[in-house]
Amino acid sequence: MKKLKEYTKEELEVMGYDDIAYIILEESKKKMKINDLFKKVCNALGLSEEDFVNQIADFFEILTTDKKFILLENGYWDLRTRHSEKLVIEDEEEEYEEEETEEETEEKDETEDDTYYDEDDVDDDTDDDLKDLVIIDEEDDGL
Repeated sequence: MKKLKEYTKEELEVMGYDDIAYIILEESKKKMKINDLFKKVCNALGLSEEDFVNQIADFFEILTTDKKFILLENGYWDLRTRHSEKLVIEDEEEEYEEEETEEETEEKDETEDDTYYDEDDVDDDTDDDLKDLVIIDEEDDGL
């Protein structure tokens, strides 16, 4: 890969901000704040301070949507290739402790019926609720 200073002004002008930022981060080999990074992009392109202010939000959007870049803590940006994702591997013993055996599941199923329903403790208020209920046969309704 060519160094940033080896590119001509014309070559840089046809490149995207993300491509120039990639080269800058690759050469510097360190993470950078977005303002510092975009300042370097603007300097490489010969953009004014006004251009910097007007286009910093677009530059931020480019970095957030481009998978080559990663936002780190405290607002630093870097190349994703320099940062591996942490992979959390759970201990196998914990998994075995959490899984129930078939016997435990069957025991729970059998005890659940007894736990929630006690035949001796049934309220017989249902007869009172139904005392005013009248059943009408379709043939006898007079229609």
